[in-house]
Amino acid sequence: MTEENKQAANAQGHGPKMAFQKIYIKDVSFEAPNAPRVFQEQGQPNIKLNLNQKVDKLDDNTYEVTLTATVTCEVNEKTAYLAEVAQAGIFSMENFEEQALHQTLGIYCPNVLFPYVRQEISNLITAGGFQPLLLQPVNFEQMYQQQMQQAQQQAASETKQ
Repeated sequence: MTEENKQAANAQGHGPKMAFQKIYIKDVSFEAPNAPRVFQEQGQPNIKLNLNQKVDKLDDNTYEVTLTATVTCEVNEKTAYLAEVAQAGIFSMENFEEQALHQTLGIYCPNVLFPYVRQEISNLITAGGFQPLLLQPVNFEQMYQQQMQQAQQQAASETKQ
């Protein structure tokens, strides 16, 4: 759809539309490589969180957004557990301008998926015999802006070469 067609569609009351088609777990993994000895370890757990997101275009108006969270816990430099959840959603997006579409896929969609990721991570860790872990809220807007800045810097450095 050309920019003029989008503006005409918006003027006719056909502004951007978004719908959730499906939210589902794409992949899940839990490991406790040092169990049962790790349950006897004394010390402060060191917990690391790694978040990644991926967008796949399924057709002209449909996108799959996958938010993957990997939580690693170490006690006395031994891995207590590793929990990973890839939560995905299929989103229909119509009449979005390119910039707004990119921002919605990079900010709004991960925000929709995050509560599901948080719950599944908590369930895995508790079922693994460890203390419950509740992931803190994530500012996906800030993450998105950082990614855009990094992309601009990388593009600028490649242009200079």
